[in-house]
Amino acid sequence: MLQLLNELGMMVRPHLYQIAMAIVATLLVIYGNEVNQLIRRQISGLHFLLRALIFVLVCAFGYGYLLIWFTPLLASWLHLVPLHLIGPATLAILLTLGLLAERKKQL
Repeated sequence: MLQLLNELGMMVRPHLYQIAMAIVATLLVIYGNEVNQLIRRQISGLHFLLRALIFVLVCAFGYGYLLIWFTPLLASWLHLVPLHLIGPATLAILLTLGLLAERKKQL
């Protein structure tokens, strides 16, 4: 069984950066609406053009920066997981994201 898990880990390990990016992007999709609502409440009294500019900056640059900054960090954390556990850990993380998305009515 350990050999099978190691082989699965060897297949998954080269793709950890893409898996990390998928995880971060999924979290941004799941929780992005809450962040947008929080920002909307904070800037509701401002002029329309300023509100639009802040919204574009947050969505385009803020979320993009989070994706670019946190993906390598998460990938490096995933590289610390032992080879025989990386397959089950990846599956558990993706299933957890699916459950979070279901709970937030994203599916």
